[in-house]
Amino acid sequence: MIVTTTSFGQHRLILMASANENDIAQLAEVNWLLKGQSWRHSKSFTKLKKHYKLSEDDFIFIDEDELNSKDASQSLLLAAIGQLNEYADGRRDAFDLSLDISLGTEFQQKVWRALQDIAHGETISYATLAQRVGNPKGFRAVANANGKNPFSIVIPCHRVIASDGKLGGYTGGLDKKEYLLALEGVKDKT
Repeated sequence: MIVTTTSFGQHRLILMASANENDIAQLAEVNWLLKGQSWRHSKSFTKLKKHYKLSEDDFIFIDEDELNSKDASQSLLLAAIGQLNEYADGRRDAFDLSLDISLGTEFQQKVWRALQDIAHGETISYATLAQRVGNPKGFRAVANANGKNPFSIVIPCHRVIASDGKLGGYTGGLDKKEYLLALEGVKDKT
């Protein structure tokens, strides 16, 4: 598993990717790092170790300036960084990256796929998302699945807000949710 970090506005992101035996790379995580946090503190690190049956030594950190485009995993990380920069600059509305969502349960995966259908600059409520995944009374389960999303920004869980128009929670912190919605031109919902 190749790991790198990159700047995103005033914040840092962790990105992880791996390639299978056919050299097909997929992202395993794109997430916020809290100030002072190392990449080993990512919210998915322990789960990824267990899911992929990896030891700590199987995670290789490479500085983003040293990523090699000839390696499938590193090339995907470079593409992800490029697309994140385009998004931050207002030149990209959606991401075109290979994601390994197998870390989630079947329900979480269903929610994560539905999140990708929320248009750039739009918001929906947790209740609406619950209806979209066929579980109209499951807004709490949907909120929980949002919180487990290992692909912040790329799978836009920040576009889901409370029914009363308030932002609700966000794993990376409400400041980051506000930042992303502002990037997309969404008026303050607080």
